[in-house]
Amino acid sequence: MSLDVQGIGRRLLAGVGTVIVGKAAEIELCIVALLCHGHVLIEDVPGTGKTMLAKALARASGCSFERVQFTPDLLPGDVTGVSVYNPTTRSFEFRPGPIFAQVLLADEINRATPKTQSALLEAMEETQVTLDGVTHTLPTPFIVLATQNPIELGGTFPLPEAQVDRFLLKVRLGYLPGTEEVAMLDRFQISSPIDRLQAVTSPDELLAAQAACRTVHCDAALKEYCVRLVQRTREHPDVALGASPRGALGLLHASQARAALSGRDYVLPDDIKDVAQHVLAHRVVLRPNAELRGLTAPAVVESVLATEAVPMAGRRLA
Repeated sequence: MSLDVQGIGRRLLAGVGTVIVGKAAEIELCIVALLCHGHVLIEDVPGTGKTMLAKALARASGCSFERVQFTPDLLPGDVTGVSVYNPTTRSFEFRPGPIFAQVLLADEINRATPKTQSALLEAMEETQVTLDGVTHTLPTPFIVLATQNPIELGGTFPLPEAQVDRFLLKVRLGYLPGTEEVAMLDRFQISSPIDRLQAVTSPDELLAAQAACRTVHCDAALKEYCVRLVQRTREHPDVALGASPRGALGLLHASQARAALSGRDYVLPDDIKDVAQHVLAHRVVLRPNAELRGLTAPAVVESVLATEAVPMAGRRLA
């Protein structure tokens, strides 16, 4: 791995960090998703900086950006685009929608109907959109940053499991400690720092970094560890639906990106453990009786991580 992926990550972290206060770990998770062709679901209560984080990452990455405010009356064509008849040429012309951007902010995604939510499925998995039998390739790199509010559920449509499974990571921001909230007030007192944020990388550099992350070595024992963690979520007695094979692949790719951001060309067990909670928990569906007992999906993943034996593997031998 000759490309300085760690340097790219540090520039992005520093750039976004000039806007978002005290959330370095969450910013790094978004960078991990960007480096391994993944998408991020940012879930938290209003006012915690979900939208601001997405906008800051888009601006710092130097990628084209579009924002869609998801509402119940939003149609699939409002996201993907439509074919419009041109009377001059007597033919239909495709007018691309906002999804044809490198960074798409799907704001309050759970407020749109399932039909509109499904418009993102093909784009998120295959980086393309098919309309009227014609396939249109999306620009690369391509990432969807979706936000949702877990508290205000009136007029919302829960994301189907197929949609949730396409998000590589789920991130929660939470409230700031008192001193950091004061720092946020200072930073935003006169104007928003996002107005001064400049791109610190380019799409071409990000594409090269994505390719470099895929070459990071992962020992066979660690790949088996990833699979065992995923299988344990399926076998758990309180789980109705465990993590999918896509989750296992996401765990591998996220750990590779995590290693690259640490300046290594090999994966360590800690890389897998660092990202496992964010990759797996949102893919776990609990049984109703488990939810009534107060059990949560993150707690299930935590118990799996605590009880599964960690292999002694890592650096590739010369």
